[in-house]
Amino acid sequence: MHDIVIRHGEVVDGTGSAPRRADVAIDGDRITGVGVIGDRGRRELDASGRFVTPGFVDVHTHLDAQLFWDPMVTSSCYHGVTTVVMGNCGVTFAPVRPGQERYLAEMMESVEDIPAETIMAGLGWGWETYGEYLKAVGQRELGVNVGGLIGHCALRYYVMGERSLGESPPTDDDLAGMAAVVAEAMDNGALGFSTSRTFMHTVPGGRPVPGTHAQPAELAAIAGVLAARGRGTLQVVPRIGERDGADRQNSVAEMTWMEQVSRASGRPLAFSIMQSDRRPGLWSWVMEQVAAARGRGADVRPMTAVRGSAIVYGLAGRTPYDTLPAWAEFMAGPFAARLEALADEPVRRRLLAEAERPAEMSGPLAPKDPAKLYLMPPGSADYDVRPENSLAAEAARRGTSPAAAFLDYTVETRGLGLLYYPVLNQDLDAVAQMITNPDVVVGVADAGAHVALTMDAGNSTYLLRHWVRDEGLLDIGRAVRKLTLEGADLFGLAGRGVLTPGAFADVNVLDLEGLYLHTPEMVADFPLGAKRFVQRARGYDYTIVNGSVIVDHDELTGQRPGRLVTPG
Repeated sequence: MHDIVIRHGEVVDGTGSAPRRADVAIDGDRITGVGVIGDRGRRELDASGRFVTPGFVDVHTHLDAQLFWDPMVTSSCYHGVTTVVMGNCGVTFAPVRPGQERYLAEMMESVEDIPAETIMAGLGWGWETYGEYLKAVGQRELGVNVGGLIGHCALRYYVMGERSLGESPPTDDDLAGMAAVVAEAMDNGALGFSTSRTFMHTVPGGRPVPGTHAQPAELAAIAGVLAARGRGTLQVVPRIGERDGADRQNSVAEMTWMEQVSRASGRPLAFSIMQSDRRPGLWSWVMEQVAAARGRGADVRPMTAVRGSAIVYGLAGRTPYDTLPAWAEFMAGPFAARLEALADEPVRRRLLAEAERPAEMSGPLAPKDPAKLYLMPPGSADYDVRPENSLAAEAARRGTSPAAAFLDYTVETRGLGLLYYPVLNQDLDAVAQMITNPDVVVGVADAGAHVALTMDAGNSTYLLRHWVRDEGLLDIGRAVRKLTLEGADLFGLAGRGVLTPGAFADVNVLDLEGLYLHTPEMVADFPLGAKRFVQRARGYDYTIVNGSVIVDHDELTGQRPGRLVTPG
């Protein structure tokens, strides 16, 4: 008998092929058959009317700390994700010299908005090298598979100390030291190397993170370590569109060095690119540059999200008006007290008077544009960005101001109604063009980051529900490939992201027609009671990791079969 047989499903194998009716047999942690399976299984799963897919691979996360106290890495596991890649954007918790752990925790808070005190309380530490960090990860009982990139910020600070924050290039000894540390990481299981070039990523105090000013020679030297081993991926947050003139000087420079480093090293280089209303047309220019670079032999891969990357506002977290003094004071109290206070007319008048004062509606204290804030009531998270779903339209319907409409909406939803504010990828037509581009990798959901401000970990569910089921932009075969094999191949995860005999048994059985995204909810379940948004889904009959069922009809089973994944 087989351990598990999944019967009568439509198998979407991850290669991009169309669905086909087949059974899937699993023995131990491997798939042992796809087709007509005559032998019975100790457990038989009925997939009639369902798609059977590989488990999803989320290649851009910041779960480096969370997995130590939340081995299921919620919310990712609710959305069919069976493998996550952490260590993106250059920020990691290793290498680290004894006594410098807090510095890395505070840098992670500054860049990714994960509270440093929570990190210090929940992480445990006890390692120095990145290989030792990965060993600590691998010794834990994990719900999903986890792989990691060594981050440039920690690497540079480990080797250069305070000098790493400046613009002076590293010495030859510095370069040799960094190469040796990266070699240790790669030889002990790192999937590659990540770096941040954006001026928006800073350490506490406002200085750019280590590596921001790194010259191409430094990055080429690090890439050379990967080249010497014939494995590993480079991940970059580039300086595209920042401090550019009309000739896009910085953007041209970024595209140039990324192409050169990829060509010289022979290694794939993935970089983040999002559409922005502040830089119209930049994303399409980048797509043109990528096509040209790939034509010259560079393996550069733009990576984007499948919808708007957004701040989520609401009474449980932050509001669009929190920069105003009266609102900041009001939001300092407990949630229940805030909700109760909204029934107090003097409190309401005070808040509205401040929010509606014209003098306060410009400059750094300006609340967000109500035409770009979209209602997300409790229940289904539709991410509806039609103008008629905006806070401005809601105010017009009610015949009141946007701030008053927000307060009314908050009271009516008992504080659970949210506002969705896309800050990147606001134009879904641009998103559609990017995610149908064969060069583009689906990612940048940032699972584990900005935990009390955003919730984009459900992007896999959104892609299937919105772009496949509702819009028909992608067929199911192509969409599943983008969620599985493309990411696995990019990061060298052999045997993941595909349903074929011999592959690891990471599998989803999902109801495409029934896929449903719940509105995010605020919980306080991180160490020291830190708050974060979580988002559940409906429509995942089963999610299997390494042959064990971790999700059964949208509920966790308690199984923890995940493991550390390494290149090859």
